[in-house]
Amino acid sequence: MNSITNRTKNCFMKCFMTDCAPMKTRRSPASNPASPRTCAAVLCAFFVSACAWGPGGAPPAMPEPAHYGTEAQPVQTVAAQGLAQQFVTGAQPVPQWWTLYGSPELDALVDEGLANSPNLASADHSLQAAREQLRGQLGSSMLPTVDALGVAQRGRAPGIPQLGFDKLYYDVFAGLVQVRYSFDIFGATRLNNAALAARVNMQVFQYEAARRALAANIVASALGAATLHAQIDTTERLVALANAQADDLQKRYTLGAVSHTDLLNAQQSAASLAASLPGLRQQRAAQRHALAVLLGRTPDAAPPDLDLAGLTLPAQVPVVVPSDLLKTRPDIQAAGAALIAASAEVGAATAQMFPSITLSAGLGQGGFSWPVITSGAGALWMIGASLTQPLFHGGALLAQRRAALQSYDAANASYKQTVLAAFQDVADRLAALEHDAQALDAASTSAQTAQGVYEETNARYRLGAVPYYAVRQSEQQWRNARLDEVRYRGTRLSDTAALFQAMGQPPTGADASAANAQPHAVNGDSAATATTPARD
Repeated sequence: MNSITNRTKNCFMKCFMTDCAPMKTRRSPASNPASPRTCAAVLCAFFVSACAWGPGGAPPAMPEPAHYGTEAQPVQTVAAQGLAQQFVTGAQPVPQWWTLYGSPELDALVDEGLANSPNLASADHSLQAAREQLRGQLGSSMLPTVDALGVAQRGRAPGIPQLGFDKLYYDVFAGLVQVRYSFDIFGATRLNNAALAARVNMQVFQYEAARRALAANIVASALGAATLHAQIDTTERLVALANAQADDLQKRYTLGAVSHTDLLNAQQSAASLAASLPGLRQQRAAQRHALAVLLGRTPDAAPPDLDLAGLTLPAQVPVVVPSDLLKTRPDIQAAGAALIAASAEVGAATAQMFPSITLSAGLGQGGFSWPVITSGAGALWMIGASLTQPLFHGGALLAQRRAALQSYDAANASYKQTVLAAFQDVADRLAALEHDAQALDAASTSAQTAQGVYEETNARYRLGAVPYYAVRQSEQQWRNARLDEVRYRGTRLSDTAALFQAMGQPPTGADASAANAQPHAVNGDSAATATTPARD
């Protein structure tokens, strides 16, 4: 297409710079200037191809790896707590993935945040403002402008002493309707409209990305607070056990049954566990405060913590293939829209260097007195056309085109980086889920073993075979193992949410409309098409 456009431009310049009229002198076919019919045909082709003066808005070719990480993705994770998550390769993303956790309370939190978040509302209003600006530009640039002009003026002119007039006063009244229209022959207006339409599409995708990020942040904060709540409960029990152990050793030390070193070790262990509680409580408070703000509440109105044990781990997670990820991630689609806009801006900057034609007309009434104004003698009209060809602007037009080309190259590189970052994001999330399952499996096995030791020791204590402090020590070991199990379970739930977020969402609704408009947004006639995403 670019080669065709270049040939058309060269032929147009030949027609533009040479006389199209037939010459009387016989010349060879190679030296004859283009005929009027040829000029007309070339001009038509040139006008049609004017919208292709940009470098083309197609995204650059990106590698399509067979799998995201350095190793092939397994079909499922290891079984942890009796559940192995399955990776469904090639499946479509889940739009409302948070419902898979089986918690109505979590669903209600996400719905509340999507409805009340000030950040999301601000993004929505910014998007609506951009749409209105686009509508205004389309109307003003594609349709004629009509203005009404009224003049009422009184003036004084030098008199004519020879005729006995030392002063001369006069009145002027006029009313006029003016119509003005600029012909977009070389596509500058259409390309500017297409660029703005692509920018609006970019904001649509950015809004969708912000909406999905808000939902993911709400889920992450709720899961984090629930995990910390469970950790605090377990740690408080550990602190109570450690204090009881220290008190018991204090009594035994008084009786001379244990050494002072044993007593100090017990007291140090109890103090160390107690010192970890304020940090956990601070983290939980920060998570709750952040969650409240995400929901549009003040921090003092933070919702209660979810029950970590009541949350269901999604058994299946979709893994979109790399080639389809380009269509499901709003951040990649936004980068693609920015690339289309930059391409159209290059074409618009090129078209600015060619002539512009404007037609204007006016009709009204005027005169120096009301009788004249209201009679046929006061009729006013005007019609005219203007042709403007930029000749010398101090290099500004060429500099603007070079700047537009640099901006296009920057958008092209930004698109590549966005795609690579998306691949990395998915690869990290997939690896995290596999490692989370392995860690949780080991922690769960450790906790189950420690619980068995505790139950067996407690049974022996009831038979009088072991002292009670042995029961307390075995419970401490179990609670410590349980603390790791709680932490890894919370991490697994959170990383699952992050993977759902990394997959994006199916291109439906606003995404589908904008995505379908992307390949054609550079075309001048497609400017209006690119402004039709849903949510209007």
